[in-house]
Amino acid sequence: MIDIESLKYPIGRFSMPEKPDLETAISEITQFPELIEAATAKLSKAQLDSPYRPGGWSVRQVVHHLADSHMNAFIRFKLTLTEDTPTIKPYLEASWANLADSYLDIESSIVLLKQIHFKWAVLLESMSAEDFDRCYFHPESQKKVPLSEAIHLYVWHGLHHLAQIQHLALRENW
Repeated sequence: MIDIESLKYPIGRFSMPEKPDLETAISEITQFPELIEAATAKLSKAQLDSPYRPGGWSVRQVVHHLADSHMNAFIRFKLTLTEDTPTIKPYLEASWANLADSYLDIESSIVLLKQIHFKWAVLLESMSAEDFDRCYFHPESQKKVPLSEAIHLYVWHGLHHLAQIQHLALRENW
């Protein structure tokens, strides 16, 4: 029997790598939309509407959440590059996952992910080492987050949700 913690966090909780690798992180940000598209391409409507764990979001909601989250991440990077330690705006992810657009076909969010990640990768590639040292302030954690940590967090975030979808497909033999 699989425990709830491994269903929630199939790749474990986020921890900053001991040896951060910005080049690999940028590559992973660039490639992520294709991974999520491949993982969901052959899923039926019923499969897309299946929760990845009891009480969890449906695959459809996860895909829309990824677009919402990574859109916010891209904006956080731009704010941090243009302002001095901006305070970012948190949002209620669970509430967003229940809004009407989270029940649309996933294609809209796949396209959005592709475009956001394309622009984000261009931005990341243009950044200097000093730019990655710039920080935003997260009011919920009450800490400054350097962009060098934020990029690794969002790589983990994408892979975390991708693994939830992939593990569900394996468990259900899809």
